[in-house]
Amino acid sequence: MNLFPAPALGAAPAANLPAAAPFAVPDSPQPPFDPAVLARLATAFFAAPPFAPHGVQAPGNIAPPGSPLVSPAGFGPGLPGTPIPQGQLPGTNLIPAAPTNVLSLGNRAPALLPAAQAGNGAPDKAHGAIPAYEPRAGGAFLGVPQAIKAALAPRPGPFYFLDAVHGEPGIADAPARSPAPLSTPHYYFVAAPPASAAPELTERSPPFDVHAVRRDFPILQERVNGRQLVWFDNAATTHKPQAVVDRIAHFYAHENSNIHRAAHALAARATDAYEGARQRVRRFLNAPAVEEVIFVRGTTEAINLVAKSWGAQYVGQGDEIIVSHLEHHANIVPWQQLAAAKGATLRVIPVDDTGQVLLDEYRKLLNRRTRIVAVTHVSNALGTVTPIREIVELAHRAGARVLVDGAQSVSHMRIDVQALGADFFVFSGHKLFGPTGIGVLWGKREVLENMPPWQGGGNMIADVTFEKTRYQPIPNKFEAGTGNIADAVGLGAAIDYIGRIGIDNIARYEHDLLEYGMRQLGAIRQVRLIGTATGKASVISFVLAGHSTAQVGQALNDEGIAVRTGHHCAQPILRRFGVESTVRPSLAFYNTFDEIDQLAAVVKRLAQHERSFA
Repeated sequence: MNLFPAPALGAAPAANLPAAAPFAVPDSPQPPFDPAVLARLATAFFAAPPFAPHGVQAPGNIAPPGSPLVSPAGFGPGLPGTPIPQGQLPGTNLIPAAPTNVLSLGNRAPALLPAAQAGNGAPDKAHGAIPAYEPRAGGAFLGVPQAIKAALAPRPGPFYFLDAVHGEPGIADAPARSPAPLSTPHYYFVAAPPASAAPELTERSPPFDVHAVRRDFPILQERVNGRQLVWFDNAATTHKPQAVVDRIAHFYAHENSNIHRAAHALAARATDAYEGARQRVRRFLNAPAVEEVIFVRGTTEAINLVAKSWGAQYVGQGDEIIVSHLEHHANIVPWQQLAAAKGATLRVIPVDDTGQVLLDEYRKLLNRRTRIVAVTHVSNALGTVTPIREIVELAHRAGARVLVDGAQSVSHMRIDVQALGADFFVFSGHKLFGPTGIGVLWGKREVLENMPPWQGGGNMIADVTFEKTRYQPIPNKFEAGTGNIADAVGLGAAIDYIGRIGIDNIARYEHDLLEYGMRQLGAIRQVRLIGTATGKASVISFVLAGHSTAQVGQALNDEGIAVRTGHHCAQPILRRFGVESTVRPSLAFYNTFDEIDQLAAVVKRLAQHERSFA
């Protein structure tokens, strides 16, 4: 051919070509490339696994038998995460049947910006290239470099963080950020291990790199008042990784439909995505059956469902309902309403001066009239982790049912509903790095099957006549109308993301953050910590002498630090400690020790002011 070949990538620009270069125009249009050569190149390109360098097994168009991607309905391709999302890797959306063309990469420009390589060899982004898709165990997206994976595998004991830098990039001479550990540590997520269980490490790079994780959360790049955002309001809501954002966008772009019964392809895709999310929740909770997982709007709706359905049927005049002093208003008000409607009595488990429930007093409250015990797993105001197993066991001995409010526990510790033994467990998706407006009620099958529907409408009926209605079995019986399909799918993607990081790894890292933060703030003389129970979870609640909580919150916001101030919808427990409001920094696994230092510096500066602003 007389045409110039295109310059190779990185070659000199066209301006450097000879000025008088000949350019002959062919007599008739000719293809610029040999079609046979192009076909061979395309075959080789599409035969190569595009994600192999990152340790992820790319999916085919159909999930193989036995794969975790196969849904109960049998539709492999429509499951969450099977299609390759746009813009994750340049060029992948050239694959045949990819959802969008190359030009769509423009709307993902922020996610494609380069980022510094993590200190432990992890890739730019800790999440997989495919939202809601399971990577191979031990792959690079877990933050476990292949070079040290084998060395870590046989190590005994529950520890995951193996050096003193607490999840920050490993630097051989990095000083320990937190004070020496307590002589008798107490962890809310595992029993305290014997000293001999601590593994030895020859590598300085920790497997968990918080900076690699932070790059997965676009909102953490926001600036507030000219400062990098520090998000310490995780007990109110958590931020969403790019994998969740992409999964929801993909649903609306390629799967949006109402679910069940429709005879078209998009309904099948949407049904697969929705029911696939239900399967993910079942595995996350270790529930015995997927039918026991009911999608609701959130924890509040789940508790109201149980109170209005189970409570209306089984609670009567003279019966008793037990809650703890720690409860969020959402786990108080529905039971008050039920007690008022039925003539029942609400009893309250008291707490000690650290904020832990008093089991001996709880035993005294239980009697043959007790119908249900509704208690939080982790206090949203204090961070107290309640002894749920003992509470459940004692309640069952008295013949009572138990509901556990898990809104504040699901993001901090492993949940096993079979081990907990409760009859109901409820949580919200937005507390678990998922979307708002979606939550879960899990209940034991025999309990759910004997409860009447709470709402009536479409999706939950088997047959309707003007004389009688027959209802669908669980879970559909409790999911009247069109559900929040897209956000259920997003919750499934969030659970997959948490699974790739590892909930036990998250728990250990957050525990170290919490200990450091409690010590930093507790060392300030004017600070009073509210809630100091042993083994608490990632909430630091405090007041500062001479300053209102609103003033502290405003001073922190001026520095780009977001905390919650007020009563946290838990007025009874704050009043137990003689306060109406607190400042509440609450932690997640994308927070850092540097951010805690920034928080403490602002509080110290306020404490040093002689003038009282109270």
